[in-house]
Amino acid sequence: MAFQMPDRGGGPTGPRIRVGRPSRRARTLLMTLGVLAVLAMAFVMFAGFWTDWLWYRSVHYSTVFTTTLWTKIGLFAVFGLLMAAAVGLNIWLAHRLRPPLSAMSLEQQSLDRYRMGLAPYKKWVLLGITALVGLIAGASASGQWRTWLMYVNGVPFGQKDPQFKLDVAFYAFDLPWYRFLLGFGFAATVLSLIAAALTHYLYGGLRITSPGARATAAATGHLSVLLGVFVSLKAVAYWLDRYGLAVKSSDFKATGNWTGLRYVDANAYLPAKTILFCIAVICAVLFFATLWRRTWQLPVIGFGLMVLSAILIGGLYPAIVQKFQVQPNEQAKEAPYIKKNIDATRQAYAIGDTTPENYSGKSTVKAKDKLRNDADSAAAYRLLDPNIVSPTFQQLEQKRKYYQFPTTLDIDRYQGKDTVVGLRELNIKGIPKRNWINDHFTYTHGYGAIMATGTTTDANGSPVFTEAGLPTSGQTPKYQQRIYYGEKTDQYSIVGGPQKELDYEENGEKTTSYEGKSGVNLSNAFNRAAYAVAFSEPQILYSGAIGEGSRILYNRTPKERVEAVAPWLTIDGDAYPAVVDGRIQWIVDAYTTTNGYPYASRTTLGETTADALTVGNQQRTVVAQQNQVNYIRNSVKATVDAYDGTVNLYQWDTKDPVLKTWMKAFPDTVKPRAEIKPGLMQHLRYPQDMFKVQRELLTRYHVEDPAQFYSGSDAWQVPDDPTNKDGNAVPPYYLSMKMPGDQQQRFSLTTTFTPNGRPNLGGFMAVDADATSKEYGRIRLLRVTSDVPGPAQVQSKLNGLPSVAQFVRDMKGADSDIQYGNLLTVPLDGGFLYVEPVYAQGRNALYPLLKKVAVSYVDADQPDGDTTKDTTVFENTLGEGLNAVFGVEGAKPTPPPPGETTPKPPATADAALNQAIADAQKAYADAEAALKKGDWTAYGKAQETLQDAIQRAADASAKLKAAQKPTG
Repeated sequence: MAFQMPDRGGGPTGPRIRVGRPSRRARTLLMTLGVLAVLAMAFVMFAGFWTDWLWYRSVHYSTVFTTTLWTKIGLFAVFGLLMAAAVGLNIWLAHRLRPPLSAMSLEQQSLDRYRMGLAPYKKWVLLGITALVGLIAGASASGQWRTWLMYVNGVPFGQKDPQFKLDVAFYAFDLPWYRFLLGFGFAATVLSLIAAALTHYLYGGLRITSPGARATAAATGHLSVLLGVFVSLKAVAYWLDRYGLAVKSSDFKATGNWTGLRYVDANAYLPAKTILFCIAVICAVLFFATLWRRTWQLPVIGFGLMVLSAILIGGLYPAIVQKFQVQPNEQAKEAPYIKKNIDATRQAYAIGDTTPENYSGKSTVKAKDKLRNDADSAAAYRLLDPNIVSPTFQQLEQKRKYYQFPTTLDIDRYQGKDTVVGLRELNIKGIPKRNWINDHFTYTHGYGAIMATGTTTDANGSPVFTEAGLPTSGQTPKYQQRIYYGEKTDQYSIVGGPQKELDYEENGEKTTSYEGKSGVNLSNAFNRAAYAVAFSEPQILYSGAIGEGSRILYNRTPKERVEAVAPWLTIDGDAYPAVVDGRIQWIVDAYTTTNGYPYASRTTLGETTADALTVGNQQRTVVAQQNQVNYIRNSVKATVDAYDGTVNLYQWDTKDPVLKTWMKAFPDTVKPRAEIKPGLMQHLRYPQDMFKVQRELLTRYHVEDPAQFYSGSDAWQVPDDPTNKDGNAVPPYYLSMKMPGDQQQRFSLTTTFTPNGRPNLGGFMAVDADATSKEYGRIRLLRVTSDVPGPAQVQSKLNGLPSVAQFVRDMKGADSDIQYGNLLTVPLDGGFLYVEPVYAQGRNALYPLLKKVAVSYVDADQPDGDTTKDTTVFENTLGEGLNAVFGVEGAKPTPPPPGETTPKPPATADAALNQAIADAQKAYADAEAALKKGDWTAYGKAQETLQDAIQRAADASAKLKAAQKPTG
C-alpha cells in the first residue's frame, strides 16, 4: 500500500515541496567529487609504487624490483584464491546441504528472522566473506616471497646433518616452505570449519537447543571431513616436527642458546613424534569414516586418544627420561650431542679451522736491546685513534659549518700505511639560511676525503694529514672529490636542472651542476607529481627551480642503497670510504645468513655485534639487528660510488650455497669475483661484524672436547673496554702487526679475551684482514697458558702510576679533559705489549691533542727485581715509552715498519695554517695553566708564543688565499 506524505503547502493550489531527491546538478557534482576522490586515492597508492620502480630502474636493478613484485603478486593471487575458494566452497556446500524444513522450535524461529533478512543478499555476503579472507591470506602469503624464492632456487650445501642424513639445504630452504604450507593449510581448514559450522547452524543443520538430533547427517558428514583434514594436517605436522628437532632452539646450561637434538630429543621426543604421527593418521581415517557410519563416537574417541597421547607420550615421557636418565649422568649422556653441536657451529660460522695455539705469556728473549728492537717491527702502532680524533678533523678540516665528519672515522691502507680516513660530508643543519631551495637544490654534496697517517702525530699531538684542504691535496692522486652519497646524507636533493649548486667556498663561491647519471629524471610532469605525493612536498610539482635535466637523488646512504638492491643480504654496520681509481667508493660488506643450519647454535646479530662504538651510534649498527641466525658468510663485497651512486655487488665467497641460491633467484645482479679490480682489492678488508660474531662464538667454541665444553672450565668472555666507563665490550682493532711465527706485518683485525669472571688475559685473536693476502681470512687464536694481566688490569695499573696522577692533576688544573685512546695489544717474544695513546682537550680547545703514550710489557715469567718485565710506563712519545719499558738508555726514535717511511704533511699553506692553529691552541692552554699557578714568567712566554702563532696563521691564510687554485 502506497503511503503519501500530506501536502505541506497552502492547500490544493499551493506549491508542492519535493522531499529527498537532489537536483541533477547536485548529483553530477557529487558524482564528480566522488570520482575525483577515488582517483586521488588511487594516485596516492600508485605514486609509491611508481617512484620505487623509477628508483630501481635508475640504479639498473629493475630486475630486483620486478622479480620481487611478481613473486609477491603470484603468492598473493594463488594463496588468496585458495583461501577464498576453500572458505567459499564450504559455505556454499553447507548451504546446499541444509535441511528442507526447519524444526519447529524457539531456536529455529529466532533464526528464521536472520535467514529471511539474509536471503536477498546471500550472494553478496558470500562474495564479501570470501574476498575478505582471500585478501588477508594473500597479503600474508606475499610476505613469504623470500621463503618461496629460496625453496624453488635452493642449491645443495654438500653437507648432511648427523641425525637424519639429509642435506643442509633441506633445513635451510625446504623446511621453512613446508612449514608455511602447513600453517596455511591449518588456517584454511579452521576458517572453513568455522564458516561451515555457522552456516549449518543458521540453516538448521546444527541445533543446540532444539529437540531431536543435534546435527543432520549431511552436516555431520561435512564437518567430519573438515575435522579429518585438520587431523591429517596435524599428522603431517608431527612428521615435520621430527626434522624440526634438528633446528630447534632450547636453553642448555652448557651452551646457553642450544640448537639441535639432545639426548632427550633423540630418545624420547623423536620416537614420540613418530608414534603421534601414526595415531593422528588413524584418527583422521576415523573422521573420514563418519561419511558412511554417520556417528561421532569413534572419531571422538580417536581424537581424545590423540590428545591424551600428546600429553603422555609427547610431554610426560620426555620429562621422565630427562629426570631419571639424563640428569643423573648428564655429561656422559649429552657428550655425543654436544660434539655434534660443536662441529656444526664451528662449520656454520666459518671457524672450523681455528684451533687455539698455546702461548705461554712468558718472554723468550732476555736481552733488553733485542726486545726493544723487536718491538719496533712487531706492529705499526696506531697512535691516532679514529674513535677520538673526529673533533680534530672537524676543527682543522671542516672549513665550513655545512660540512661534517662521522663521529668515528675509518681505518684503511694507503701506500702500505695504516691511515685514518674521513669524508667531508654535507651537514644540512649547518646551512647558513635554511629554506627549501637551499636544503635541496643549493647545498647538495660534501667535498673531499681527509686522511692522516695512523702511526704519527706532529709535535703538538695533532694528526699529520696526508690529504687535506678544500679542495684536498696531498699524497693521493687526483680524484673526483664531490660526495653526493654518504653515511650522513639522508635528505633528497634535486640536481642537474636550472638551479646551480654550491660547490665550495674558497677564494669566492664556486658553483657546479651535477653531471652524473644517477637519480630519477623530473623533466616530465607525471614523475614530478608522483614525487610530490611520495615525499609530501607539493613544491616539487610546480617549482621553477625544476626543469629540463633536473634529477632527484634519494636513498643516498651506502647501506640503504645496498640493502635496497639486495634485500636478501644483511649489511655490515661499518661502511667505509676508499679512493679507488680516481673515485671515492664506499665499500660495504654484506652477509648471507640463515637460521636453518642443523645443530648450529643461534646468535642475535644486534647483541653479538654491539660494542663500545656501536652503542648509541646508529651509523655503526648492523642492519637487521634482531636477526637470529646460525649460519653466516661474508659472501658479497659491495661498492657505492660517492659521486654517482652506482652500486656494484661482487661475489666474494664463491662456495656459499646461500649466495648461489639468491644468484639463481636474481640472476645478473651479483658480479663474479674476477671483476674486482686490483685498485679496489687493495682496500677490501675483513669485516668487523663478521669478526665480532666469530669472536663471540669462540669464547665457548674454541673448546672442542665435549666434557670440557660441558664443564665450561675454559670458557672465555669478551672484556669490557677499559677506556670506556659504560661497560660495553671492547671493539676489535685494525692494526698492521706480526703474529708469532710471522716474518712480516699483516693488516689484521684483533681482539682479546679474558677467562669467564676473571680479569687476566685468556686469549688473543687476530685475522688476516688484507684481501690481497694469500692467507686472507685465516684466524689465529692464542690461548694464554700463564697468568698474564688483561686489558682492565693494565689500565688499572696505568691509572695508579704517580706520573699519570701528576699528569691528570696538571690537566685538571688547566681545566682539560683526559681521553684514553685505543688500548692496543700485540704479542711480542712470548709476552704481550700494550700501547695506549692518551689525549687531552682543554676547556676552550675545540679538539683533543695526543699528549702521552702509555706502554706496558707483561710477562708471566717475572723474576724478582727484574724491572724490565711487567712494566708500565707513561711517556711523551712512543719511542720514549718503548725505551723506558724495556730499560734501554737514550731516547731512540721509533723507526717506521720495514718498507715504510715516516709520513710528512703536505707542504702546503693549508698545512702551515693547521700547524699555526695547533700551536695557538697549545699556547693558549699553556697560558691558562700558568695563570692558574701564578707563574707569570711562563705566562708571558706563552703569550709571546700565542702572538707568534696567530701571526703565522694570518700569514698562512693570506698565502693560501693568494696561491691556492681549486681543482675539482
